[in-house]
Amino acid sequence: MTPQLRQAIRLLQMSTAELEIELTEAVETNPLLDWTEADEEPVPTHGAEDDRPPEESPREAERDAPDDRDDWSPDEGPWTSSSGGSFDDEDGGSPAERVAEADTLHGHLLWQLHLSHLSPRDRRIGATLIDALEEDGYLREPLSGIVQALRPDIEANEEDVLVVLHQVQRFDPVGVAARTLGECLHLQLAVLSDDTPGKALALQIADTALERLPRSGVAGIAQELKRPVAEVDEAVHLLRTLDPKPGAQIGDLSHDTYVVPDCVVWRQRGVWRAALAGSTLPRIAIHRGYEQMIRQCGDSDAGYLKAQLQEARWLLKSVEARGETLLKVMRCLLHQQAGFLEFGEQALRPLTLRDVAEEVGLHESTVSRAIARKYVRTPRGTLPMRAFFASGIDTEGGGEASSTAIQAMIRRLVDAENPRKPLSDAKLADLLKASGIPVARRTVAKYREALNILSSHERVRIA
Repeated sequence: MTPQLRQAIRLLQMSTAELEIELTEAVETNPLLDWTEADEEPVPTHGAEDDRPPEESPREAERDAPDDRDDWSPDEGPWTSSSGGSFDDEDGGSPAERVAEADTLHGHLLWQLHLSHLSPRDRRIGATLIDALEEDGYLREPLSGIVQALRPDIEANEEDVLVVLHQVQRFDPVGVAARTLGECLHLQLAVLSDDTPGKALALQIADTALERLPRSGVAGIAQELKRPVAEVDEAVHLLRTLDPKPGAQIGDLSHDTYVVPDCVVWRQRGVWRAALAGSTLPRIAIHRGYEQMIRQCGDSDAGYLKAQLQEARWLLKSVEARGETLLKVMRCLLHQQAGFLEFGEQALRPLTLRDVAEEVGLHESTVSRAIARKYVRTPRGTLPMRAFFASGIDTEGGGEASSTAIQAMIRRLVDAENPRKPLSDAKLADLLKASGIPVARRTVAKYREALNILSSHERVRIA
């Protein structure tokens, strides 16, 4: 994995606030980077035309986009929605909407597990594995201990646990849930292209000779494996570019962190459109004065400036790639979940990382990074991109209903119930079955608890 690719991956996973800090530090340390002049007129935040010419950048299109919001209801006003989300304040929503949700490694993995195509039994095994991970993302609990932790609810053997472990190890961040450093590096190497220089030998070293590398050195490992020193050195260099503790990439955000939307969504002539919230991002560019100075400097100074110029170009390219990936994923979410924006959670379709990855032509881990701690400004308020994903349950009509939509239906039924005779979980299950959604009473109870709704005997109210 090249330093440029690692930088692009790191920037993709950052929130907008973190990216702003990163770019500020880059401008302060790299003389070839400088802030661009602010526009005379503020850039609109309602976004850009989806059908703009390919060569037009999102920010340029954002400035040129017509302020056409004919589809908004006159009763709602041009910048408000029926759900209370508002665009009229400087911060893009109420403070309550904009406080960032803490994202832990365990929560990040459990969210991916919930969206996976595993059976309910395997999900229980996966949840137990995730709970057993340490803060750095390693699994140091033996598989026999996981088997014991599953009993008596689930009878499984170590082979069953190992199968699910291999699925968890495919989650983002790559390399998580490894049992050893060698396995962690092997998992990261496995996702690299086969033509990556030194990959095959690096895999061999990670699997067989990693522990002896500090003592034997490159020359000793080369002699042991009977390979040229240059090839071993190339493989070791590749290993050093990997992250030995990928689980540390994800941690809690400060409680006073505020959300800055990465994308803006609006409806124009009946079509949902998306654009990057360009006005919220700091704007940097190559400092032309220093760039021209390279031709006039001596060899030593010119070498330093050229290196800084290359780093600046890599950074700008990574930031641009980050924006393109976010926009590609957001447009896919709009295509899949237009009903969610129109009618709310009850219209949320089942959608997983794999579904989006296949449609946009990206790896699942890339999609996961692209939506991690990312928010979108919509007519329904500022929402996390995760809100557009949901697992599904087969319906009697041959389709699927998302778990979020089912929870919304349960909420609606409870709100409309007779307070003197609240609906029991069994009755809620019967009503859902009558609507074509066959769910068990235990599933209803689980969703009800997730919604913080009391049981039926605790909801009794006597007028």
